Amino acid sequence: MEFSDLEQACRIFGLQEKASYVEIKKRHRELLRLHHPDHNSGADGEQIRLINAAYAVLEEYCSTYQFSFSKEEFMQQNPEARLRAQFAYDPIWGGADPTDE
Repeated sequence: MEFSDLEQACRIFGLQEKASYVEIKKRHRELLRLHHPDHNSGADGEQIRLINAAYAVLEEYCSTYQFSFSKEEFMQQNPEARLRAQFAYDPIWGGADPTDE
C-alpha cells in the first residue's frame, strides 16, 4: 500500500485526518446503503467496487497500525481522564488527596 492509496480511500469515504475504526465502519455502511441498487435505482456498480476497495485499504491500514498504550496517548485520547487526573485532588475544586488520610 502507498500513502496515495490511503489518501484516495479517505477521499472516497470523506474522512478527515483522524477517524476511529467505528467511524470508518459506519461510513462504509452508509456509503453502501447510499449506492446500493436496492436503495438507489441509478446506482453504479463501479461506485460500490470503489467503496469496497477503499474500505479494504482502510481496514488493512487499521489492522497493521501500532497503537500506543502510553499514559500520554491515553490522556490525549481520553480528555475526561486527563481532567480528572489534573484537577480531582485540587483543593480549589473541592477534591481531597487520598494519600493525606
